[in-house]
Formats: sequence, structure tokens, C-alpha cells
Amino acid sequence: MTLLALGINHKTAPVALRERVAFAPDILDHALESLLAQPQVQGGVVLSTCNRTELYLSVEQQADLQERLVSWLCDYHKVSEADVRSSLYWHQENEAVSHLMRVASGLDSLVLGEPQILGQVKKAYADSMRGHANSSELERLFQKTFSVAKRVRTETDIGASAVSVAFAACTLARQIFESLTTVNVLLVGAGETIELVARHLREHRVQKLMIANRTRERAQLLADEVGAEVIGIADIDARLGEADIIISSTASPLPIIGKGMVERALKQRRNQPMLLVDIAVPRDVEPEVGKLANAYLYSVDDLQAIIDKNMAQRQAAAREAESIVLQESSEFMSWLRAQSAVETIREYRTSAELIRQELESKALAALSQGVDPQIVLNELAHKLTNRLIHAPTKSLQQAARDGDHERLHLLRNSLSLD
Repeated sequence: MTLLALGINHKTAPVALRERVAFAPDILDHALESLLAQPQVQGGVVLSTCNRTELYLSVEQQADLQERLVSWLCDYHKVSEADVRSSLYWHQENEAVSHLMRVASGLDSLVLGEPQILGQVKKAYADSMRGHANSSELERLFQKTFSVAKRVRTETDIGASAVSVAFAACTLARQIFESLTTVNVLLVGAGETIELVARHLREHRVQKLMIANRTRERAQLLADEVGAEVIGIADIDARLGEADIIISSTASPLPIIGKGMVERALKQRRNQPMLLVDIAVPRDVEPEVGKLANAYLYSVDDLQAIIDKNMAQRQAAAREAESIVLQESSEFMSWLRAQSAVETIREYRTSAELIRQELESKALAALSQGVDPQIVLNELAHKLTNRLIHAPTKSLQQAARDGDHERLHLLRNSLSLD
């Protein structure tokens, strides 16, 4: 049995190619059935995200197995092998084990240390286990991987610092306000960055969330997901005073929030402080707002400085995490190699037990016939010893006759003679 990892990711292929070999949720069960039906494939897990498609497999190794699995992947998605082959990577045994552990720990992610990938790996494993047979080795690998990822999170600071604009904006808010559960937040825009910010804020249970966007329908989709109120861009002036935190990211060529608008909001708030985080380029908030008392304005450049510092911290943590992965993957491979001896050990014990039963039966029969117990006991011990050492003795003699000193040493070591 061999463990394999076959895949394509953001490092090896552009999104246009990655999306062609992605497995959508509605085809995953069928894909797994098809994959597990391939010759020599004993178990499989399919991991498919926006940044990667990977197959983790336990197989009976064959010379042409890689070619057949690549062909299966391309045939299933109806893509040309020539288009995909140069972007694929192939790992086996220890490399496959350490690759999965690195992926689950966020060490192979587009954003170093991002936590979402562990949940995606867990879901991929759960999906593969639902209604599909899997090998015990693959199951053990994924369970081990989950514990390794947890250890990396616990023992290093790989996920402690904000390294995305959205996360940095939320981290900044948490630094200024003791608790986000008592604050009101206004998000301006409904693009990808604001979506991420909204999800982060929902996790921190903000008191109230408002979303202002030019297209109300797009904002409503996000609002339904995070439990927010939708307002129009034109309503910002009237509602700005309600917000303790304003985070803006639109594609507007001109500022949406001006100095006068913020002055009126501060007056309405009786000069309670406001945090304004302007992620947009061009800027959504007039720079002069930053000169107002009790208005704390941060631009995307300010956030980038935070991100750069935190990325350096994550890279240091990543080196610690790599050491953990190296140690854990080595231990797993030692366990896996030991499993290959289990059947041999079982057969050896069965053989010895049969010999014991046979000689014990003869000894009991002799005792029942009145033979002297001392004679029976001596004969049992003598015959049992001879029968048990017969095969090792022949192997030692053959190794000596062949002049095979290495084999002779191994035999002596296994018999505790060295």
C-alpha cells in the first residue's frame, strides 16, 4: 500500500485552469465513486477549493499508476492532458504525508497561515467517508493531520496576526474598542473585501451592522448572510452618526464620505469617537477627516504597514510549524511502516501457537496414559524448543553458507544475539 497526493494549486496554475479541474459539491459523490473504482485505488479523498484541487489516495503501487490517475482526472473534467500536465504535482509516501499536513496547517495557502483551509480539509475527509469505503491508512493519516494542524495553531503564532486587509481592518477595530459586541458598524460597498470584513464582524457579534451600497440587490445578499441592515449611499449622511466604526471599500472615483459629513455625525454623537477605515483606492473618505478630533482615520497604506509587520511574524511562526510537520510526518511514516509487519507478526504467532497446541495435546495424551510427568515435561520442553528454533536456525546456516554478513547480522539482531 502506498500513499499518494496528486494535485494542482495556486502556485502551479492560474485560476482559469484551476476552475476547469475543480469538483463542485454536486458532483463530488459521483467523482469519488469513479475514483475509487479505478484499478489499485483502495481509498481516496478529494480536496477542491478555489485555490487547489488535490487527490489523496492509498493505492497498490504500479509502474503506470501516475499516468492512469492523470488520465482519469483529465477525462473526468474533459480537459486536455497537455493543458494540465505541466501544472500537476505528484507526491508519495512521506512527501504526500507532509504535503497534506502543510496544507491543513495553512503553510501552503495563498495567505500564509489562513485558518479556513483546515475546515475545508475536514469537510473533504467527511465527504469522502460518507457512503464510500476508505483505507484504514488514509483514515489514520487524516486524523493525524487534524491533530498536527491543531498543534501548529496551539504551539505557534501562525494565525495570530492579521495578514489580509479585511482581517487587519477588524483587528484594528478590536484594538480600539474593548468589545465589538457593543458597537455599531457601517460597511460601505459590497465587494469581496467588504464581504470578508462582514463575516469577520459577524463572528465577533457586533451589536449592529449596516451595509450601504449603490446596488441594493447585491448588498441585500450579503446582508441576509450576516444579519445586516441595507441602506442606500444617499442615506449615509443621515445615518453616519449611528456608526462607531465605518469601513469603506468601493470603486467610486470620488470620496463618498466628506469632512463635513463626519463633522455633522460627530456633533450628533456628542463627540464620541469614530473609527474610519478606508480600504478603497481611490479613497472613499476625504483625507481631511483624519484632522478632526475624535475621528480616527486609517487608509489602506496604514493597514498594509500592519500587514507587512504581521507577515514577518507569521513567517517566523511558519518555520516553527515546518519543524512540527517534519517531526509528525516522520512519526506517521514510522507507524505506517510498522503496519506492514503486522500481518507477518500475526502469521508468525499463529504458527507458534499451532506448534504449542500440537505438542501440548501430545503431552496431555502421554500423561493420561500414565507416563512419568517428569519425562513428559522434559520431552515437551525439548520438542517445543527444537520446533520453534528450527526455521531461524536454517536461516542462520543459509546466511553463513552464502557469506551474507548483512543478513546474518540482521538475523542475530532479531534473535537478540547482538
